[in-house]
Amino acid sequence: MTQARGKKYKAVLKTVEPGKHHSPVEAVKLVKSSSTSKFDGTVEAHLRLGVDPKHADQMVRGSVVLPHGTGKKRRVLVFAAGEKAREAQEAGADHVGGEDLAKRIQEGWLDFDVTLATPDMMGMVGRLGKILGPRGMMPNPKAGTVTFDIARAVKDIQGGRIEYRVDKTGIIHTSIGKVSYTDDQLRENFAALMDAVVRAKPASAKGHYLRSVYLSPTMGPSVQVDPVAAGKIG
Repeated sequence: MTQARGKKYKAVLKTVEPGKHHSPVEAVKLVKSSSTSKFDGTVEAHLRLGVDPKHADQMVRGSVVLPHGTGKKRRVLVFAAGEKAREAQEAGADHVGGEDLAKRIQEGWLDFDVTLATPDMMGMVGRLGKILGPRGMMPNPKAGTVTFDIARAVKDIQGGRIEYRVDKTGIIHTSIGKVSYTDDQLRENFAALMDAVVRAKPASAKGHYLRSVYLSPTMGPSVQVDPVAAGKIG
């Protein structure tokens, strides 16, 4: 069943020309003006890559610190012990522990957004793969969420570090800020994301890497970005 669109959405839709590729600067302005929500919506980036995630050597994932953050408070859980647990607490982690946290998660508790772990705790954390994995919260060295530099990891996440990963269709979905951000803040966050994704291009990827790039508000039409221009702004 096709969702009915409101008058505001239909009015905004007229300002977005179907099929037109916009420069990153134009796209940022347009996505802000195309937001139809009464609240401060999120601006999302959707990147379709020329990779086949079924092959391990074409999996694109990583993390990047957005210069201006995402505008969201992120609850950080850390698996660490001893001195590293103390460092995580001092850095501002919301939850720090070991077996106690693992047991709570196994019982259904998921009151956090990001999971970090020191390498020595991964044997225990591995038991939580079936719970955290599908939710995109399983610690992983490639994403920078398994590290002994735990204090820095906590501060980076609270300061705006995000993880990105292609889904099974080869698309990355992630937020780059809020509609209330200035044009420059959104553009700089978008540039940081694009730089990281371009650098993460697998050597085995053939043909066009950036197939399509879109920016969209929480509520409102998406805006297509010129993938060639987007790939050069990082």
